[in-house]
Amino acid sequence: MDLSYAQNMEDMHLAQVFAGEPQGFYIDVGGGHPVADNVSLRSYLAGWHGIVIEPQAALHRLYGAVRPRDIALDVLVGRSAGEAAFHAVEKLHGFSTMVEAHARGAAEFGTSYVTERKPVMTLAALCASHGAARIDWLKIDVEGAEADVLAGNDWQRFRPRVVLIEAIAPGTMEPSHEAWEPMLLTAGYRFAFFDGLNRWYVADEAAALTARFPVVYRDWGSVRHLYDHGRARERADHPDHALASALAGLDPAALPLVGPDTIFGFLTKNIPAEDLARPVDSDMLDRFAHLWLGSEPHSFDPDAHTGDMLEGALRGLIGSDHFRAALGRIAATHDGGFIMEG
Repeated sequence: MDLSYAQNMEDMHLAQVFAGEPQGFYIDVGGGHPVADNVSLRSYLAGWHGIVIEPQAALHRLYGAVRPRDIALDVLVGRSAGEAAFHAVEKLHGFSTMVEAHARGAAEFGTSYVTERKPVMTLAALCASHGAARIDWLKIDVEGAEADVLAGNDWQRFRPRVVLIEAIAPGTMEPSHEAWEPMLLTAGYRFAFFDGLNRWYVADEAAALTARFPVVYRDWGSVRHLYDHGRARERADHPDHALASALAGLDPAALPLVGPDTIFGFLTKNIPAEDLARPVDSDMLDRFAHLWLGSEPHSFDPDAHTGDMLEGALRGLIGSDHFRAALGRIAATHDGGFIMEG
């Protein structure tokens, strides 16, 4: 059964729409935590990359550690360039917003917010500055500022094939798309799907993708959800239980930011130095990959390292996308990604 990282299975729907495309480019406006409730991680682990906008400094910092192939920017996206207030909600980072009324509304959940000034880019300038000639999908989740993001794009020049936008107003859960949908329809996009939280649109020139959307909302129980597994060290059914146990002694919340030398030292402390200096075969590497990455699909290829010294091969495994993601999954229930008691 597949593992979904996203809040509402958005990543599974994207995988269905873009099935058979091993590489692609996305723009994730309002990325949030790089693992927990994240829409773009599954695409990243499938070999894609993109631009992630995340103006919450602590979360932005994690992207460099967990997802270094992405371009992660600590900015806001709006209808014009300049500077604007950003209201960072304590603990409930998914409520952080440019709309102060929505940040105040989060108070009913027992939290508060801090206001700071942040630079603002338009979506068009963002695409131009990073050479985004082809954009496969664009996701917007900005807690009430969706219209401003859309208004700042040049829809003739930068045309994502698929656009998905959170279409429920923060707090009230009332539909909010009336404020911004006309911009997309006028720009040559057609409505394709509503998943209960987001509205999905397809560019006219990519209309064939519309047939790939589910006819009805996908059954919630048809996939595994990361937060259902709890904390990795405490649950044997967690995909990273073995790795988390091997790294006991390190702060689980800080694992993505721990240096690779420290991680390597913890994981190989019981391997004699002379063994680390010997050539390795693919069967041995496959066992290490299964131990450290569990049964989750991964792109680390043991055959590519056959004949390497064991130390070099293991360092390569530790530096892989899927290993970094494993550290992020372990940390997500400790670093504020998923709010858990204790």
